[in-house]
Amino acid sequence: MVAANLQPFDAAAILVTLAAILGYFNHRYLKLPSSIGLTIMGAVASLAVIGIDWILPNSLMAENVLGFLADINFQDTLMDGMLSFLLFAGALHVDWADMKRGRWPIMLLSTLGVGISTFIVGSGFYFIAGIFGIQTSYLWCLVFGALISPTDPVAVIGVLKRAAVPPTLQATVAGESLFNDGVGVVVFGILLTAALGTSEFSAGNAALDFMKEAGGGAVLGGIVGWLGFRAMRAIDEYNVEVMISLAVVMGGYSLAQFLHVSGPVAMAVAGLLIGNAGVKLAMSDTTRDYLLKFWALIDELLNAVLFFLIGLEVIAIAPTLVLILAGIVTIPLVIGARIAGVGLPLFALHPFQALSSMALPTLVWGGLRGGISIALALSLPEGPERTVILSVTYVVVLFSVIVQGGTISGLIDRLKKRSSEIAKADADAGETNS
Repeated sequence: MVAANLQPFDAAAILVTLAAILGYFNHRYLKLPSSIGLTIMGAVASLAVIGIDWILPNSLMAENVLGFLADINFQDTLMDGMLSFLLFAGALHVDWADMKRGRWPIMLLSTLGVGISTFIVGSGFYFIAGIFGIQTSYLWCLVFGALISPTDPVAVIGVLKRAAVPPTLQATVAGESLFNDGVGVVVFGILLTAALGTSEFSAGNAALDFMKEAGGGAVLGGIVGWLGFRAMRAIDEYNVEVMISLAVVMGGYSLAQFLHVSGPVAMAVAGLLIGNAGVKLAMSDTTRDYLLKFWALIDELLNAVLFFLIGLEVIAIAPTLVLILAGIVTIPLVIGARIAGVGLPLFALHPFQALSSMALPTLVWGGLRGGISIALALSLPEGPERTVILSVTYVVVLFSVIVQGGTISGLIDRLKKRSSEIAKADADAGETNS
């Protein structure tokens, strides 16, 4: 039996050990991308535990695993712990010059795109809930739209590392993903407060709260990132500079929570600053090598634990057949909302290129949902709405990580091949006409 009230070190030891064992098994035998392999194995392990309890009614395995997950508290572990490290590590590897070329799409997609998707998913899910006889208010459906609309930067950047995406498009996808989760968390908080009836909802108040949290997070991230950059530039000692980067992440995220501004946005900005100006201007070759490898290890370790936990959470959720079916029907709704949330801003910026380039399909199919959506769903207060939203969220996230994450590389390869064929045909036609 798993002991009740595990100490934090014991829980971390169990998770890291299991993630390492399953990661080894996946790398040696399954050879799937890490996020996909660990999610599948976590889900399979959950189903095996449920099956053992069904075969052996006196077994307490599911109860013990459930107690273990409760001790970990997925929502607190991710949102207040892992997320700061994951966002900083992800932003560290995004090239500012490439991202600057895609700054307008990133800005529109991470704000207007999230808003469009939230409205479409919320409205569509209200209709789906009615079909399945699920009693829920329109406002709670918008809460679901807000938590499922942001793409997960951890999953997205992991996919981009494996797919040879053109640099500017890669920076656009990664940049949008880094910032839209911060925006999504802010929108989620505003709508949740309204759904709970703790404050009166108005567009003016919502816009003010959004500007305070998202804008304040960006300013704070710039300040702590600049302070870290200046400190690193003044010395040349890789051990101390790695510690400074840790201080930027841990201190900056804690300060963001204290000031009630967006920690995710702050960490994305700080990571971009350290990963570009810091790496180029404030570090020796030795320091650069150590710091980037340190954060690559942190990123890989936390990724492994996160996606294993996502797979394992099915025991805590225990969805009914009706909710699973509702989740399956919601999958095309979420994808359709993503098409609108990406397509409309892109079409507004480049009306003649949006549908012909590889940007739209890459942004749509590469917009993976992951741990952030599940963490937000788990943060909902107990009640019938929480059960519904959590179950549907889990189905959508599993599809996103396993199906979309497993096929995006092949899609990008086909898009690049088609683009090269079109370019070759145009060149041949030009030569013929001349």
